[in-house]
Amino acid sequence: MARRRQHRRAHGATVVVGAVCCLGLGAAGCARSDAVAQGPPAGDPVEVLRTAADALVEAGSSQTRTSLEMATGGTRVTIRGEGVYDYRKRLGRLKVRLPQDPAGAAEDRPITELLAPGALYMKNRGAGVPDDKWVRVDTATLSDGNLVTGGATDPFAAAEVLRGTRAATFVGRTEVAGARVRHYRGTADLEAASQAASEVNRGPLGAAATGFATARVPFDVYLDDEGRIRKIRHRFSFVNGERQEPVAVASTILLYDFGAPADVRLPADGDIYAGRIAQE
Repeated sequence: MARRRQHRRAHGATVVVGAVCCLGLGAAGCARSDAVAQGPPAGDPVEVLRTAADALVEAGSSQTRTSLEMATGGTRVTIRGEGVYDYRKRLGRLKVRLPQDPAGAAEDRPITELLAPGALYMKNRGAGVPDDKWVRVDTATLSDGNLVTGGATDPFAAAEVLRGTRAATFVGRTEVAGARVRHYRGTADLEAASQAASEVNRGPLGAAATGFATARVPFDVYLDDEGRIRKIRHRFSFVNGERQEPVAVASTILLYDFGAPADVRLPADGDIYAGRIAQE
């Protein structure tokens, strides 16, 4: 009988030890799973970023906020915008607010901008343009490919800059506007981007490759779990044509509310201003 009690105690000890081992293995398994979740994602970062624009086309549309910071000669200005973009039709609408003038006076009304393949439309442009008329700019004539001229970078053009990614690294996981994202940092080449871009952005990105001081564009980009860009920041550089001063530009775009309605209608020919625009 004593021998049976000893056997039961030994068996009980075996069960307890087994349970502890299982818990230990379970904890180790959880630790490994967490490590996988927090570790680098699968796939080469360069290849992941070169196809990031495709995920926006699949999403269809989104709302966007833009910021364009320019610094030259010790002066820094920031232009902010907000609106919607349709990635399938390549159409967008932004309300762009100019910074205060040197006297401290702010603009009363924002400039309305319509982004379209090959064109930029602006309303409330000022400079002698009637209030009910639009100004149309052929983006093929812009040396920066309209990455800077409009005071906001076209969101899809910004995404297609990544098609020219030359080098990129995974920085880590974080959050942008409440969304879990993967942060990448790298550099893109505008000439390579223009060759790989969609037809509507091939010309503008090619113009930017020769119009900027360098075709090399450093960037930071944040992708969500579906591969969509949530935030992208480019750093451009060009030379002021009049003063021959270097200008550093940081363009930041935030994308959110994917699938939001994006009904963008371009103005009729009769609503486009045909007169001369005064110099500001």
